[in-house]
Amino acid sequence: MMTKIQYILFYTLFRMLAALPFALLYALSDMIFVLVYYIVRYRRKLVWRNLTTSFPGQDEATLRQTERQFYHWLCDYIFETIKLLNISNEKLLRHIEFRGVEQLEQCFDKGQDCAAILGHYCNWEWLSATELAYQRHPDTVTGLIYHPLYNDAFDQLFIDIRKAHGGVCIPKQEILRHLVTYKRENRRSLFGYISDQAPRWHNIHLWLPFLNHDTPVFTGGERIMRKMDDAVFYVEMERPKRGQYICTFKLVSPHASQEPENEITRRFFQMLEATITREPSYYLWTHNRWKRTHEEFDRQYIMVKGKAILREEFKES
Repeated sequence: MMTKIQYILFYTLFRMLAALPFALLYALSDMIFVLVYYIVRYRRKLVWRNLTTSFPGQDEATLRQTERQFYHWLCDYIFETIKLLNISNEKLLRHIEFRGVEQLEQCFDKGQDCAAILGHYCNWEWLSATELAYQRHPDTVTGLIYHPLYNDAFDQLFIDIRKAHGGVCIPKQEILRHLVTYKRENRRSLFGYISDQAPRWHNIHLWLPFLNHDTPVFTGGERIMRKMDDAVFYVEMERPKRGQYICTFKLVSPHASQEPENEITRRFFQMLEATITREPSYYLWTHNRWKRTHEEFDRQYIMVKGKAILREEFKES
């Protein structure tokens, strides 16, 4: 009952905010920035640590500017995401430009499904409108694979937001079953895999250099892409000005099943790092991405047949 009440209250608030024009939403964002950055100081120490360790050659003044720009964008991201609840498809397409969509449709023409691999960069929530850019395949199932939030009310709110412009939301544990069903029904699909999260200890299968860190990464998305033989595209986002995004689909692999193991994941992190390095203020620096170290992993775990097993459990077995 409490979850339902929470959902109704927050949904009502979000709908009221979403009805405001962008100018007012950005004015609110500017006020929230002052609160978040200067007063609450939300995760300031973590953001500063992430920035200084990712760009050790940068001077402090440049990093402080990046830090402030990041918090400005983070506040904008919140209101831009809420706006998805009350904006027409036509108006939304005036705020986001999709490039490279013709490559996706060429794959659909051949009966091949696609996968989009992306990071927490710019406003990834606006990618739920990708299907609005199709010219020949408007019935393609387009959506995002997501990890359900702990708060059920907020989880449902974000599902509502992501579905507002035709997107489909599927929990990551269920995606393979859905993809197989779509293929059997001869329905083309494009799903986005946000692939730069920090995996739990037992889900670590690969470490890669990323932003000057030895970084544990997920490989589950790639395994699904290889199994389905998707054409894989990197989603590069840009923000030329406030309220405007450019989303470009760049081919990573025409046939995922033909790539060496982990190659798609390696290419993705190289491309994401290049994107972040060009304009670092639009990356999600509040995430504690490097809390797990390779040294600690090697001390506690051992890899057995591709799985991370606690050394104590391995000894007992």
